[in-house]
Amino acid sequence: MRIGIYNNETAESQRVTKVLKNEMKRAGLTYVEKNPEVVITIGGDGTLLSAFHHYQKDLNNIRFVGIHTGHLGFYTDWRSFEIDDLVDSLVKDSGQAVSYPLLDMKATYSDGQTENYIALNESTIRNVTRTMVCDVFINNHLFENFRGDGLCISTPTGSTAYNKSVGGAIVDPNSIGFQLAEMASLNNRVFRTLGSPIIFGADAELILRLRDENGHVLTCDRDQWMLKSEKERYLTELSYRVSKQRIYFAQYRHNNFWNRVKDSFIGGVH
Repeated sequence: MRIGIYNNETAESQRVTKVLKNEMKRAGLTYVEKNPEVVITIGGDGTLLSAFHHYQKDLNNIRFVGIHTGHLGFYTDWRSFEIDDLVDSLVKDSGQAVSYPLLDMKATYSDGQTENYIALNESTIRNVTRTMVCDVFINNHLFENFRGDGLCISTPTGSTAYNKSVGGAIVDPNSIGFQLAEMASLNNRVFRTLGSPIIFGADAELILRLRDENGHVLTCDRDQWMLKSEKERYLTELSYRVSKQRIYFAQYRHNNFWNRVKDSFIGGVH
């Protein structure tokens, strides 16, 4: 089995990386820099997100394992003092995995060109210079005219991230779909939106048609783009659907999703 390691630059992560490589060598495990079958991330959820995008062209052939060297994360099951147990699990690996759905996004520009992205957590679109105005289509049918700060489109696992901060629902990752949540929508006698999160099924398509040419900020997980009108080229439309790809985690002791939610947001019993 070929094992890759992807770490952040903190001193603790560098230390853990060194220890892990030494223990893997003693156990006869193969460390590789290219074409890994298992990728061990060392850092936090942000490090795992970076690793996900680094390897996104080969997701079907990779399982991820996360070691957290800071605060407890949703995607990181192992602590830095558990290297021996992790290496033992790697030695006994039988290919076991748990997978979660991802989000496909297509951005269309005024010159007809398109760009495609994939998100593990979420994509957002905002206008930082004025109220964002866009037409919201569900399965090619106009649903509403949105006015507000922006919109957040998230995966089930990403529902606990930025989506939760803007009032979205937490979704069981065994569900195959995605969610739309509003950011500070305008609702009065003149303008009206649904005003609550929408959870879409596996076959749904969400289309956002933007009315303004300038001031938009588009994100996909940790990546961000400030979109400016240049030579009559500007963002006109975003479309979202469940991706055909999935992310796979090596299920040595992959923690229950609802235990993660409880530990992160509720804590111990009071």
